[in-house]
Amino acid sequence: MAEQHNTKITPHVLLFPFPSQSHMNPIIQFGKRLVSKGVKITLVTTYFVSKSILSSSTTTIDIEKISDGFDESGYTSADSYESYLKTFHEVGSKSLGDMIKKLQSEGTIIDAIIYDSLFTWALDVALEFGIKGGSFFTQACSVNNIYYHVHKGLISVPLRSSISVPGLPLLEYWETPSFVHSHGDPAWSKILFNQFNNIVKARWVLTNTFYKLEEEVIEWMKKMWPVKVIGPTLPSMYLDKRLEDDKDYGINLLETDHNVCMNWLNDKPKGSVVYVAFGSFAQLQHEQMEELAWGLMNSNANFLWVVRADEEERLSKGFKENMKTEKGLIVSWCKQLDVLSHESIGCFVTHCGFNSTLETISLGVPVVCMPQWTDQLTNAKWLEDIWSVGVRVKADEKGIMRRDNIMSCIKEIIEGERGKMARMNGSKWKDLAKDAVGVGGSSDKDIDEFISELARG
Repeated sequence: MAEQHNTKITPHVLLFPFPSQSHMNPIIQFGKRLVSKGVKITLVTTYFVSKSILSSSTTTIDIEKISDGFDESGYTSADSYESYLKTFHEVGSKSLGDMIKKLQSEGTIIDAIIYDSLFTWALDVALEFGIKGGSFFTQACSVNNIYYHVHKGLISVPLRSSISVPGLPLLEYWETPSFVHSHGDPAWSKILFNQFNNIVKARWVLTNTFYKLEEEVIEWMKKMWPVKVIGPTLPSMYLDKRLEDDKDYGINLLETDHNVCMNWLNDKPKGSVVYVAFGSFAQLQHEQMEELAWGLMNSNANFLWVVRADEEERLSKGFKENMKTEKGLIVSWCKQLDVLSHESIGCFVTHCGFNSTLETISLGVPVVCMPQWTDQLTNAKWLEDIWSVGVRVKADEKGIMRRDNIMSCIKEIIEGERGKMARMNGSKWKDLAKDAVGVGGSSDKDIDEFISELARG
């Protein structure tokens, strides 16, 4: 038995993220950390996404393709999200199994499959082949805690009162994820609440956060499951700088206006620019887009605003005509880490998706929170009240954040006392994030422990 063990030198892990930029980035960064420690990694993604990848510096990670049932045009050709997720489950389960059979027939040993927590069925496929599985959560532990309590029937949906759950402060109902306190898309509600269906069968539960950021809820989770805390999953050059070539996420599904952004920022004074971005998925309704546009204009601050191509038509002609080009720049996409780490950035107006939340925390940039849906509302609560790195813009009775409120929040962070406090706290969290992934840090230790458990079989 010892001789057989010694022939197995390099552990091999399949990484299977949900096929969107925001879910792929964290799990790929985790993969790069594993590669740096001697683990072989294969990324599993759909045929459509593999064709859409614009660039990859992740040359040490192999890519295998499976079908989601929409190989030519992806989820956009599905009748609905419900249809897409149902088809992906049906087609993807078989396709993933066929891919595993192919690899094994070629003599490839697979030690583990780390799958997006949304794909609980991937664990069932892994176990059919005798392969250990690990669930990878891309949202905050605090949010996952709330979803777990809904899943167990301990929180009734739609929620209409404040709640208290282990490891979290008292939350008003509107501070919980939108799928908890209002009627969201039933397909997404189901997949989010059911992430815990077979979690007791998972060998590992991995989460993209860091210990000091969510200490109390992480301790609660560790009593429930074999938790490994492995974040924040930013490229190493923005944190500990241990992976010299790790300067970006390596996979980009959207083209950037990088040089335009950097040249414009280079001409702006330190701490003077408001960076505005709402991620790859969030959709601002027309009225909210208009209020944000004039809130930025009326703040009289320099601003860099990411408006995706599919959103541009929501910008009014009047705003475009009145925009002072020296004060504002609108681009379709950018390299967010490069922007956030630029010395000209004074604050980040964000939808509070968890990737953006981790990025701004890790880089010490104060925030103006404009959450739209899902986990963003809870993340905004934490950014303002728990981590104290920004302010939330209050919405009116129609759910719209008005221009005057947006303007006053920007001014408060750029010029006011709240901004000074946010920058001070941001600097603290920035240091703690670096410590977590640095040599001997909490996340570094958990990654090492995960690799040890892989090697032990």
